[in-house]
Amino acid sequence: MTDTAIVHLGLQAMLIAFKLAAPTLLTALLIGFGVSLFQSATQIQEVTLSFVPKAIGVGVALLVTGSWMMHSMITFTQQLFAQLPALLS
Repeated sequence: MTDTAIVHLGLQAMLIAFKLAAPTLLTALLIGFGVSLFQSATQIQEVTLSFVPKAIGVGVALLVTGSWMMHSMITFTQQLFAQLPALLS
C-alpha cells in the first residue's frame, strides 16, 4: 500500500463524511439562525425555543435524506471492499 493510496482513501472517507453530515448540520444551522433572529426580535430567551425546532428539523432532514445517505455509504463501502485486494498487494 503506497502513501498515495492511503491519502486517496483518507480523502474519500473525509469527503463522504462531509457529504453525509451536511444535510443535518445545515438544517440545524438554518433553524438555529432563524430562531435566534426571532429571539432577538422578541426578547424571548427560552432554551427550549431553540432546542425543539432544531431537533424536529434535524429529524425531518434525516427522514428526507436518510435513504440517500444509506445508498452513499453502501456504495462507498462496496467500492472500498472491491479495491481491497489491489490495495493489499
